[in-house]
Amino acid sequence: MSGTRRAPHSSHTTTAIASSPWVVVLIGVLVMVVLLVVALGTYRGRSSDGGPRPDPAPPMVLPELSPSSAESSVPAPRPTPTAAVRPGLSPRATVLPTTAAAVPSTPSGAGGGRPSVRPAQPAPPPVTGRYRVMEAYDGGFIAEVLITNGASTGRGWTATLAFPGGRLVTAWVEGQQQGTLRTTDGGFTYRSGVDVPPGGTAPLRFHIERADTRPASCTVDGFACR
Repeated sequence: MSGTRRAPHSSHTTTAIASSPWVVVLIGVLVMVVLLVVALGTYRGRSSDGGPRPDPAPPMVLPELSPSSAESSVPAPRPTPTAAVRPGLSPRATVLPTTAAAVPSTPSGAGGGRPSVRPAQPAPPPVTGRYRVMEAYDGGFIAEVLITNGASTGRGWTATLAFPGGRLVTAWVEGQQQGTLRTTDGGFTYRSGVDVPPGGTAPLRFHIERADTRPASCTVDGFACR
């Protein structure tokens, strides 16, 4: 009779468990928690006892770049212009003194950009003449060429004058020895008889008729009269 009583009790328990599936799930969760606690305790015990530890993760190694690839990928910095520094000058100086002589600038378009060169002025003549009218009247006049010697030595001279359409009446040197007179068509040439001393003068005077008081030409030793 005892065996017949236990059978119904066992079937009742199995039926209760089968009718409540969440009980099975709860038991499974409890078993997993217990196993996890045991595993953690075992791991901590090995670590404290000097047991083997998991190998650390290997360090990350970056790929090396060759110099050629690095230079090609990275642009080179541009050099910053710096002022040259000479001995004895301040490093802050930005303008260096120059010793070259300044070249005079010439206006553009003059001589194709070449510097213009002025022709050399001729030296003044040693003997000069100054023309002036002393007296004028109807039909004629009296004029003078004052000869001046600017040289350091005595000099002779030759005066040539032209009066187109006129007529020479006479010519002479006032207060000095007379020279040589040669008439031409509408003019004359007078050559001195004595030299004029340095810094001295000789007044050549002449009488002209039927001509303008201004000569067409007047020269002393080939230079024009003043």
